[in-house]
Amino acid sequence: MKSTSCVFLLLILVQLMIPETAPCSLDSIVDTKIKEVLNGLEISTSPTKKMSCVSITSSGRLSSCPAGMVVTGCACGYGCGSWDIRGETTCHCQCSTIDWTTARCCHLT
Repeated sequence: MKSTSCVFLLLILVQLMIPETAPCSLDSIVDTKIKEVLNGLEISTSPTKKMSCVSITSSGRLSSCPAGMVVTGCACGYGCGSWDIRGETTCHCQCSTIDWTTARCCHLT
């Protein structure tokens, strides 16, 4: 009984793997969904908003963005790659020894 079930499941899997026999392959479903979404999008040739960004460098572990801007990325001195963003506006470097921290700050205009 167990071997019969295994053979039956194997036959089903082989049938599904052959695109000609499958009535609806996963690729065709995904392609159809992507086309539906793209057809529903309104493409504008002139964007109404522009993103402006600046880098703010401070000594120590923290670097904050000016009012109205948010952090989009951070960089830390001494090759430290461990950082987090606090409150959407401040970069915090997590390594034990840090000489500088840079926050990349952006806003839409």
